[in-house]
Order: sequence, then structure tokens, then C-alpha cells
Amino acid sequence: MTAPTRPRPHWTVGGVPVELKRSPRRRTLALRVQTGSVTVYAPARTPLALIHEFVEAKRGWAEKHLTTYAARTVVPPPLTDGSPLPFLGETLTLRLTPGLRTPTRCGSEVQLPPADPTGIARQVEVWYRRAALPELRALTEGYADALGARDRLGQVRLTGARTRWGSCTAGGDIRLHWALARAPREVAAYVALHEAAHLLELNHSPRYWAHVARHMPDHTRWRSWLREHGQTLVRL
Repeated sequence: MTAPTRPRPHWTVGGVPVELKRSPRRRTLALRVQTGSVTVYAPARTPLALIHEFVEAKRGWAEKHLTTYAARTVVPPPLTDGSPLPFLGETLTLRLTPGLRTPTRCGSEVQLPPADPTGIARQVEVWYRRAALPELRALTEGYADALGARDRLGQVRLTGARTRWGSCTAGGDIRLHWALARAPREVAAYVALHEAAHLLELNHSPRYWAHVARHMPDHTRWRSWLREHGQTLVRL
């Protein structure tokens, strides 16, 4: 006699159908969120009602991640004359100006010579890198002073690393991603403080986080912002 087929649930999270996968080897419930998909893993005999409760408890978390992943796949419009350029809390305006040789800031405008979309994006990144270095260096030096670790600070340079926003070596050299210039100033300040605190503690121990919290009590807010929106900063 054939065993009765279990009913398939019709749950959705953020408009995305939830796929249920059962396994006799699994002992706990788990939810996995990827771009455009939500999967709940369950032991073979777990009642549907209990699985549904688990999904509902995780709904807010899952929807947040779906939104984040969707934002990462959005291709920004090509840069052109009049495009807004965020810069450490300001909103500047891109102006294509014939006769210029290098990108230049003039008041609230960033002026550069006309080019094809790829050329414009490349020139804008050049400008960001040049404009970001003194700002990010000043933030880092300020926090190194506040931490009493200025004597341990080496060189502050920019990076384009794909996997991290900043780094600090054992010798005190700090690297910060140029695209932090496109974030709110508080976010860039958080990363500068994060790396400067490594001049005292080259780890993420409670003692390390105490240094960060002392100088930026709301650092978790900006850390969360970077996790949610960071991928949008590097796409020009």
C-alpha cells in the first residue's frame, strides 16, 4: 500500500515561495535565504505547524536578506551629465565639461571631460580615490589620537579589495576602501575607528570592542548599514 503524500505548504516570504526540504538525518530546523529563493530544512517527522511557526519567527530576518540580495543585483544607471555623486554625506553633481583633462571638484560639482560610459565611470573612480584619501586619512589619524595610539600608526592608504572595507597590519599600516567615500560620513568614520582600534588590539576581543564603543557608542548602527548597503557603494 502506497504511503499518503504529505501536503505541500504554500508559504511565501517577501513574495518568494518557501521550498520545504525534509531529511531523516536532520535534527534541527534551518532556513536558508539566497537571491530570489527561500528554503526551510526540516527533520522528516517535524509537523508542518511547527515548521510554519519557525518560518514565521524568521520572516523579518529572511525578508531583510532578500531585500539586501536584490539590491546587490541591481545595475545602477550609467553615469552621465547631472548624475548625483554621494561623497561622505554630501550629494555632489557630475558635470561633463569639454576641455578638462582631469576630474575636478568645483563647489558642489565634480567636473570631468566627456567620454563613453565606461570612461566616465573610470574617471569618477579616479576622482573618488583622490578626494577620499585626505578625508579618510584624517578620520583615521583622529581616532588614532583619541585612542592614544598615534605613535603606532604607520601609513594610511586606499585599497580596492573586494572582500574587506579596511585592514590593519601588525606594523600599524592601515588600508581603507576608496568606496567608503560614497557612504555616509558616519559609516566611513566607523571603519576608520574599527581599523585604528586594531593599533591597540589586533583582534576582535571584548577589549577591542570596548575601545570602539567608547569612541562610537552607536557603532553597531553604522556596522549594520555597511552590511546592508555596502555592495551598492562599489558599483558606479
